Amino acid sequence: MKLLIQPQDGVAPLVAAIKKAKKSVDIVIFRFDRAEIEEALKDAAERDVSVTALIAYANTGGEKGLRKLEMRLLEAGVTVSRTADDLSRYHDKLLIIDRRVLYVLSFNFTHLDIDHSRGFGIVTRKRNLVQEALKLLRADNKRRAYKAGLDAFVVSPVNARKQLLALIGRARKELLLYDPKIADAEMLRALHERAKKGVEVRIIGSVGRKSPHLKVRPLGGFRLHTRTIVRDRQEVFVGSQSLRKAELDSRREVGVIVRDSKVVSGVVKTFEADWRAKETAETVQTPPQVLKKSLKEMVEKLSPLNPLVKEAVKEVVSKKGSASLNKTDVKKTVEKAVKEAVRERVQEMLNESVEP
Repeated sequence: MKLLIQPQDGVAPLVAAIKKAKKSVDIVIFRFDRAEIEEALKDAAERDVSVTALIAYANTGGEKGLRKLEMRLLEAGVTVSRTADDLSRYHDKLLIIDRRVLYVLSFNFTHLDIDHSRGFGIVTRKRNLVQEALKLLRADNKRRAYKAGLDAFVVSPVNARKQLLALIGRARKELLLYDPKIADAEMLRALHERAKKGVEVRIIGSVGRKSPHLKVRPLGGFRLHTRTIVRDRQEVFVGSQSLRKAELDSRREVGVIVRDSKVVSGVVKTFEADWRAKETAETVQTPPQVLKKSLKEMVEKLSPLNPLVKEAVKEVVSKKGSASLNKTDVKKTVEKAVKEAVRERVQEMLNESVEP
């Protein structure tokens, strides 16, 4: 079992895993803008690896991008499915290689999450976890009900509330939590009760209702995009669901609870370093107009090979038709199309950056 820590580990381990796939790659996507991962998926399909992508039916501001991603992957020979719309959001992030190695991620496949946010991922070969993840994928691909079969595999809205309450309830000495905002009343009561029993509860993030029994501070230097709980330095939960009612009861969220000592130690070490870190200017709320400008600058550095740019160019050429191409006109039209593509991605990243 391995632990991925973002932004330190970056995108390389994910790309390497896809490149090493011999038989199959299964990926679940909520947000996506990593050209390296897209190219790795396409290359895998080209070498006759069975590649399937389950893509969310919607996300805030990024539906158009998801639909374009679907078309690009389909053209490359990837089997693409779209989630149902029965839940308010399908927010899980999973990767399974050769039906043997499972990646459960708290972060999206995006520059913002991987390069600029605190996030964790659990990589495991444990057969029961891999099989349960495949069982969930089959259910969601076929839009059928999923029935939980493993306590350590935490799925909203099926068993997440029960299993996370039980995890908190097992604490005897200490609870360490990363969570953008803990707001669920039942979860807050459970944390308060543990604290009153003498359990030290420290939270990096925020809570909906302040309590003298809970020690809370923001994350300094990074955007926070992980949902993590460490219980007595013996077991750890890493997943996509915050301790909020919507994420526990009405959205598809996935996480795992593991006891691997190296994984637990890695999360604890990172937590302690983040806890000690002083609040920096990045922690202060950035005005929307400043954030939008910085995001635009980030997107405008896109390589010409990035699918966002390639797609814009392709659309213009196909619309103009090769027989009537005028160099000056096409140049202007391509520039306009690329700007529009960049504008769409900036808006999506802006929505992503303020997403809880």
